Amino acid sequence: MNPNIQHRLSEFKQKTEALVRSMVGYPCRMGFDYSPIYEFLNYTMNNVGDPFAGSNFRMNTHEFEREVLQQFAHWLKAPKDGYWGYVNNGGTEGNMYGLYLARELLSDGIVYFSEDTHYSLTKLLRLIGARNIMIRGLPSGEMDYQDLYETLKIHRERPPIIFVNIGTTMQGAIDDVTKIKEILRDLAINRYYLHADAALSGVVLPFVDEPQAFNFADGIHSIAISGHKLLGSPLPCGVVLALKENVERIARSVEYVGVRDTTIMGSRNAITPLMLWYAINHLGEAGIKQIIERSFQLADYAIDKMAEIGVKAWRHKNSMTVVFPRPSKAVLARWTIAPYQKISHIITLPHLDESIIDEIIADMLNYPVEESE
Repeated sequence: MNPNIQHRLSEFKQKTEALVRSMVGYPCRMGFDYSPIYEFLNYTMNNVGDPFAGSNFRMNTHEFEREVLQQFAHWLKAPKDGYWGYVNNGGTEGNMYGLYLARELLSDGIVYFSEDTHYSLTKLLRLIGARNIMIRGLPSGEMDYQDLYETLKIHRERPPIIFVNIGTTMQGAIDDVTKIKEILRDLAINRYYLHADAALSGVVLPFVDEPQAFNFADGIHSIAISGHKLLGSPLPCGVVLALKENVERIARSVEYVGVRDTTIMGSRNAITPLMLWYAINHLGEAGIKQIIERSFQLADYAIDKMAEIGVKAWRHKNSMTVVFPRPSKAVLARWTIAPYQKISHIITLPHLDESIIDEIIADMLNYPVEESE
């Protein structure tokens, strides 16, 4: 290899490795090893088209993708043989697919979402040209259900497309699907669509003892989950699942590549389905549960340690997002903590440990918030 290229890459690797310990504010698990599939990077593979319908471009990983989708469908209690989905570039594309599908089914619909929804949603709504109304959020991060009720009541002649947060970005709050459905029943609204953004929590809730309502059995019509968050991946990726009967109503065929045009993207990453397949089979359900349990332990440890120095921290049920008052600029500069207005959070995935949390606590003591901040 050219020495200049080698030097540049080595330098960048050192910078990257130095950042690992400080990655505490974003939900991306590290510590994985995908070396068994590195050899597939030597091929030009493409998962173009519907993973269930075949393709003229035969160098693909559709068979692995279908197995990944089957596993997620099981976890999310999708109807047997009644679901469809694909592996995509991440939660934003998954949410875009859900909203696109909903708008195609309910062309006169209005999208309702809370003010605590991920920032990308407003961009997606502009892209698909959907009429939308923002609903107030509660202090907990959940949707304000009274505001939803009153707003739906005013616009009850238009079918609602409700964007449900299954774990908000900043506080890990989960919108109450049961309560939302009760509101729809109270208002005698029969035409509606529920899409769930379950970026992180979608792989957590299937493995806890008392999950909140969030899946197909609870009445969701489509759901988007990130693959690179809890499972972990060097490449951003995600899974979107929807009811097959709804997808069938908008599918069309494309002769050039011999596929059904059901996905947002044409050419699609063929390596990420392979990575998700490997992660699911390598970790197994026991391994995934272990990651979740360890994350909860670390979250409680962080909450207890912050309480010892007078900092009130908390987390929602079944969440590894630890919320606390915004720390000083010095603490934010050292640690990759996610701030928003007066609050911040860390997400206690297992590449953190007690020693890292102790260091954060020490810095919070050594660099308190100044009045100018």
